[in-house]
Amino acid sequence: QVQPVESGGGLVQAGGSLRLSCAASGRTFSSYAMGWFRQAPEKEREFVAAISWSGNTFYADSVVGRFTISRDGAKNTVYLQMNSLKPEDTAVYYCAAKVGNALTALRSEYNYWGQGTQVTVSS
Repeated sequence: QVQPVESGGGLVQAGGSLRLSCAASGRTFSSYAMGWFRQAPEKEREFVAAISWSGNTFYADSVVGRFTISRDGAKNTVYLQMNSLKPEDTAVYYCAAKVGNALTALRSEYNYWGQGTQVTVSS
């Protein structure tokens, strides 16, 4: 079993950048596809980005061109680089691990979840 642990959230002004990290506790991430989701107050948790163990990526339309997901196998860590942040990006961001290599935006396909990290973008 793998346990994702997120870090790197915080408060940033609109137009700024943040990089979130997701480290593995327990087993290595190497055999899992990894995803980032976010949940704003009173909204459903939504897909942001995913990366396979082979490096393929997949993004929500709302973050294409602004966010980049990557993984460092040596550090057993997945990153979400967020640029040109907007107030509507404010949410708790969750890292999740999915058994297998296929990419998906479906929350139900992810097996292990972190506790989340708060990102707040001020206008």
